[in-house]
Amino acid sequence: MRLTSIAAAIGAAASLATPVWAQQVDHDARYRALVGRGVASLIRGGTVAPRWLRDGNAFWYPESAGDSVAAWRVDPVTNARTALVDAGRLRRALTQLLGRDLSGRGLPGINPRFSEADRTLQLQVDGDDVVVDLATYQARRAPVLSPAERDRSTPRLVRTGFPQTAPDAYEVPSPDGRWFLGERDHNVWLRATADGRDQALTNDGTAEQLWSVHSDISLGTFGDGNWSPDGNRVVLYRTDVRGVGTVPLLHWLKPTEEVEYRTATKAGGLKPQADLWVVDIRNGQRTRLDTGPDRDVYLSLNGWLPDGSEVLATRVNRIFQRLDVLAFDPATGKARTLFQETQRTFIKGIGAPGWGDLVTLLPKSRRFVAISERDGWDHLYLYDWQGRLIRRLTTGRWPVTGLLAVDEDGGWVYFTGHDDPVHPYDTHLYRVGLDGLGFKRLTDGPGRHAAEFSPSRKFYLDTHSSLTEPPVAELHAADGRLLQALSRADVSRLDALGWKPPEPFRVKAADDTTDLEGVIYKPFDFSPARKYPVVVYLYGGPQLVLTPHGFPSGYDDARSIALAQLGFIVVTVDPRGTPERGKAFQDWVYGNWGRYVIPDQVATLRQLAATRPFMDMTRVGVFGLSWGGYHTIRAMVQAPETFQVGVAIAPVADLDDHMAVAIEPYMGLPAQNRPAYDYASNLRMAGKMQGRLMLMHGTSDVNATFSATMKMVNALIEAGKPYDLVVVPEMNHGPGPTRIRYFEDAIRRYLVEHLRPDLDKLP
Repeated sequence: MRLTSIAAAIGAAASLATPVWAQQVDHDARYRALVGRGVASLIRGGTVAPRWLRDGNAFWYPESAGDSVAAWRVDPVTNARTALVDAGRLRRALTQLLGRDLSGRGLPGINPRFSEADRTLQLQVDGDDVVVDLATYQARRAPVLSPAERDRSTPRLVRTGFPQTAPDAYEVPSPDGRWFLGERDHNVWLRATADGRDQALTNDGTAEQLWSVHSDISLGTFGDGNWSPDGNRVVLYRTDVRGVGTVPLLHWLKPTEEVEYRTATKAGGLKPQADLWVVDIRNGQRTRLDTGPDRDVYLSLNGWLPDGSEVLATRVNRIFQRLDVLAFDPATGKARTLFQETQRTFIKGIGAPGWGDLVTLLPKSRRFVAISERDGWDHLYLYDWQGRLIRRLTTGRWPVTGLLAVDEDGGWVYFTGHDDPVHPYDTHLYRVGLDGLGFKRLTDGPGRHAAEFSPSRKFYLDTHSSLTEPPVAELHAADGRLLQALSRADVSRLDALGWKPPEPFRVKAADDTTDLEGVIYKPFDFSPARKYPVVVYLYGGPQLVLTPHGFPSGYDDARSIALAQLGFIVVTVDPRGTPERGKAFQDWVYGNWGRYVIPDQVATLRQLAATRPFMDMTRVGVFGLSWGGYHTIRAMVQAPETFQVGVAIAPVADLDDHMAVAIEPYMGLPAQNRPAYDYASNLRMAGKMQGRLMLMHGTSDVNATFSATMKMVNALIEAGKPYDLVVVPEMNHGPGPTRIRYFEDAIRRYLVEHLRPDLDKLP
């Protein structure tokens, strides 16, 4: 029997005595069921998205199970979970209102919104917006707002004045709800929510010296925004971009081609010079905040103190070796240093775990908690408001990965970290007293735990899973006591496909000393008697960990799982230089970009293949996106004896051609480290290419610009090396929903064509 569709496989699984995965299967259909969001779509439940209620403890959440939807109210104090809505009464009320039968079962409609104040539920039912009084179950259609009314009450998506990395941003509402703060024509404007009236807050901005609400890069930790608590003052950026470079985005699909220019600082180039100003919206009075004489820095607003007495901002020097959190007097602009962190190499990478939690304010006691890697491991330190160290809160040869919550009244700090030496990437929740006592791990079980605290800080939701255990969402008291399990994932649809979890492994890096952690994905119908081509999926940049340590369900996991079903062994390992393993492990990248990642991949493959004869080392491919694209090219030119096929997606080809903020912290300025920049260039190594390489890139990529691929193409041409190219018009740094199918199919076709997996049925 041959199943011709995955839907048939799922339907037949319940009735067949022999598991569907043990039969002859359509591997292509299985691939299509899993790729993209496929794995996540086959998992039901296991997560809870709480909507916290006014008491700071209770919450409600919607839950879907197939075509049945429910809404639950949970009171952690009494540990009771009750139905928020009587689904039967609701369905009868809506049937009467709409005059038609409703589809599905349980709670009808989508996007439910519960108002605790007036006990109403608003939801969309087959295109109709409906409001239901939950006391009487009287249903009525929601008032239809005119376009002008909707516009006045909704923040707009606006084009910012400084579009290096995030060209669009929402207007910022004032604390009192009277105004939206936005940008237009290089100036900042106020828009009244009452009548939509616009009012210019600045009028001297130009294309080269512009006012903006948002910075070019997020360094913030407090997140309170531009507005003062009383809504009378705002903090704005004044940015000078004179002489700063730009990158062109050519829009090919318009009736007439159009070129859009984005401000961009590449490694070693002139960067924008920014100032921070406090502006009084009542009279336009401006006060410049004194951020120091060095203007070649990154500035980011952190927000205001709750009493409005000071403004907080972060200042980082260009090569990220010094970070200062500054407190400003908004009336005079005078600054004082609240916290300073320095490193010989670099202070984290933008986007690395824990970056957004470097300083957490304790407004009641006028203290703050800082995360510092000063002894080689990220740990917590308590300071007073004058910047004096009170005490160290955590210690050990393991890293804190994020600060989640502080209960000032109870005297507890809650945070995540990796303290398990056997499983160094497992994430657990911990707490420690502000007095430095009472350290305790609050979570058990392998894998990754993600917690969300109630506003009262008395309870938390723990969603956890491992490579083998599907997600579970549990409610706990703040001391770690389990109250109840709210949702357990149903993976029966994955099981119907013959689901097998990836196999974790530990190997030595190319230095024969450092432990590396990774996983192997196999076909669900794997046979050790067969030979399988090998595909390495990599990233290798210092910003993130690619290998999953919880239940695989994300986009990257799905791609690897799906490719394995086409007859590949897919390998992922996090090499030296990546985060979450301490400063020494990550510092391998410092000044050494392009030097260790590929040797670590080769060492991994050799060790795995030595005990796994089913891995065919004569057929090895590699692929990745962004830094994974860079390292794919690097693998093809640095280890051509190992890698025969590569798919480089949105790659960087040469560090001089990439964004300064993504390179300079790890390499210094090009003029100060020229030999290392030259060594890291893939362009200089194009002549060593021996295998088959496909480059994929979007023409509107502002992270790794399209020029990188064009320069790599030119280098290959000059070296007389063949290449394949897939260009995706208007795509940024990855596929959107309308391009994802073609995007994934291109990767699949290339790997199948050139690595030739030996399956009975492949197109």
